[in-house]
Amino acid sequence: MAISVKLAALEKIYDIYDEFAASLDLACKKHCTHCCTTSVTLTTLEGYKIVKQLKSNQNTAWMEQIQRASEKVHFQPKMTTNQFAQMCAAGIDPPQEEQLASLTCPFLSDSQCPLYSVRPFGCRCLISRHDCGRHGYADIDDFALSVNTVMLQTIEHLDADGCSGNMLDVLRVMTGQENRQAYQEGKLDCASNGLIANQPLKVLMVPPQQRTRMEPILESLRNIRI
Repeated sequence: MAISVKLAALEKIYDIYDEFAASLDLACKKHCTHCCTTSVTLTTLEGYKIVKQLKSNQNTAWMEQIQRASEKVHFQPKMTTNQFAQMCAAGIDPPQEEQLASLTCPFLSDSQCPLYSVRPFGCRCLISRHDCGRHGYADIDDFALSVNTVMLQTIEHLDADGCSGNMLDVLRVMTGQENRQAYQEGKLDCASNGLIANQPLKVLMVPPQQRTRMEPILESLRNIRI
């Protein structure tokens, strides 16, 4: 699938989720940055989209920001969402993810995100019904969590020949022209770049009691046409 088609489909997935999130009663607002950390994961498709935007700004300072931040100890996932789903369906206990202290996102400036328009889904789905700064944690209902998981699975499926990883690692890899070219050709080696190979969607993580409510969202995803 051509990269332009994948990017267009990704944008439609974002639109479907943003419409869903707009229907929720959330405390999230402009300049709220409690969730803006380096613990965000994303796919190479999303990383490609972000780097494309950064390169269009003719400012190379971001490359040094990513390099410096990636050299610090940071969260690195052991599995993708679809891998996790397949292991759960097979009755296999997934490996425990290492919990590390989160650092502030290196892109954050004056409590604003310069990449807000192209932010990955890992940032979009960080929502809460109350002020995280006041309570120390996010409050999100079970159905919204399931929607988040379905979206993550769908985005990974769209980028099934790509990779996933921590935001810093994916952006570091996507900074290189040779890596971007290899990615476009479906030849990027995930493991040698410190990333995890994506998997196609085989099992949807939707609890039985939520399937009827989830159906309109699934139908919107099925009806994406480019």
